[in-house]
Amino acid sequence: MRKIKIFDTTLRDGEQSPGCSMHFDEKIAIALQLEKLGVDIMEAGFAAASQGDLNSIKEISRKIKNCTVASLARAVKSDIDAAYEAVKDAVSPRIHTFIATSPIHLEYKLKMTEDEVIERIKDMVTYSKNYLSDIEFSAEDASRTPLPFLAKAIETAIKYGATTVNIPDTVGYSTPTEMFNIIKYLTENVKGIDKVDISSHVHDDLGLGVANSLACVLAGASQVECTISGIGERAGNACLEEIVMGIKIRPDIYNAYTDIKTTEIYNSAKLLNSIIGSRIPANKAIIGANAFAHESGIHQHGVLANKSTYEIMSPEDVGVPENKIVLGKHSGKHAFESHLKEMGIDLTPDEIVKAFASFKSLCDKKKYVSRKDIESIVLHKKGGIKSGIYNLKHYEVIRIKNKYVYSSITLLKENKELECSSEGDGPVDAAFKAINSLINKQIELNNFQIHSVTEGEDALGEAIVKLGYEKNVYTGKGVSTDIIEASIIAYIDGVNKLLEIND
Repeated sequence: MRKIKIFDTTLRDGEQSPGCSMHFDEKIAIALQLEKLGVDIMEAGFAAASQGDLNSIKEISRKIKNCTVASLARAVKSDIDAAYEAVKDAVSPRIHTFIATSPIHLEYKLKMTEDEVIERIKDMVTYSKNYLSDIEFSAEDASRTPLPFLAKAIETAIKYGATTVNIPDTVGYSTPTEMFNIIKYLTENVKGIDKVDISSHVHDDLGLGVANSLACVLAGASQVECTISGIGERAGNACLEEIVMGIKIRPDIYNAYTDIKTTEIYNSAKLLNSIIGSRIPANKAIIGANAFAHESGIHQHGVLANKSTYEIMSPEDVGVPENKIVLGKHSGKHAFESHLKEMGIDLTPDEIVKAFASFKSLCDKKKYVSRKDIESIVLHKKGGIKSGIYNLKHYEVIRIKNKYVYSSITLLKENKELECSSEGDGPVDAAFKAINSLINKQIELNNFQIHSVTEGEDALGEAIVKLGYEKNVYTGKGVSTDIIEASIIAYIDGVNKLLEIND
């Protein structure tokens, strides 16, 4: 069986998805979870995009010990310089450089001839090779490139030092048959291609991202580029968990395997979705709430008799936990830490102390604390919510029937109490306006969601806000049994991220 390398680009292509930008600490949390998941390569960002991107890639490169860390770079010297600077401290660094090869990109974007592109590939792969031995070359929009020219571009990259060649379906245009044929053509017509990894990078514009990726595997690709939950530009990327489980469940078809620890799939998806402020759809393959649910009487009867009648994998295979009661208000820190380990959640000693404090506080508000409750407070602590410039001290809501709603907010800033009151269309609107007055900034509320984490009248509520400021979007999250408090915490969390970057 062939090993298929998993190249995860959640931190680069995934973060380019609208509304999915991540804070520095959130990127670190995702990177550490990807390492735990067992990806072979993580693309930590695009170093030339900003100083912030470069800094986060550098920190990830220092922390990650068990997989390759890559930075994307256009086929220009300044980008490659930045990429090297970002990944040079990694245990296993990679520069990933690219240039478009399709006629439409050459004519309208690059304004270059085919010969000029070939010369650029030669020069920039050579330039990258002066820095590192591990160089990946991508032919952007490869799926819309005439095959003879694509083969020439790939052969040039290999000749001058590329160790991985990537064949992207950049706009999600191709079909599985076409992607299979492209990979097959290259394996039969490019000198030296048997000495390098062939990679696929497929977008999901027509909903064929996973199917196209698996077709590339069948044709001979040895690396697949993908993201957790399929996040990414436009309709997204090929979905990591679906590719991995497809290969695992059907070895008879693919004759291949990956080194992904599939029991970490659920934790990875939950952490990511907590950070970007999104919910996993109930019907999402592999990890959705309904993926292992059976409502039809016929299905229920079959599963009770033998699970394999209607389940091709078990929840345990991908780390989906049972939502049973695990702890109570009298539980100690050691029991709490033990249950976290059972759930597959690793925290630093400092994170455990903070999470345990949140757990004890929740126990005072709820009669029963479920696994999902604990999962939610831990992921929010690990993935984002933390002490910042402003922290909530107190809030009060006064409602005058048929007249107005009035919210009073007290925030702590460097141990100094700041108070403001405002009217609004409701308690949450009034609270948000009061916070805006306190920080003296015009912030646009682009999106506001609130939902219960668990069932019951004392369910933990999770609030997510998307705040717009100076053409950027910042995600804030909050959890509480009080939905107004959860909403205020989420707004403050978003404000703190906004201020950290803009002040």
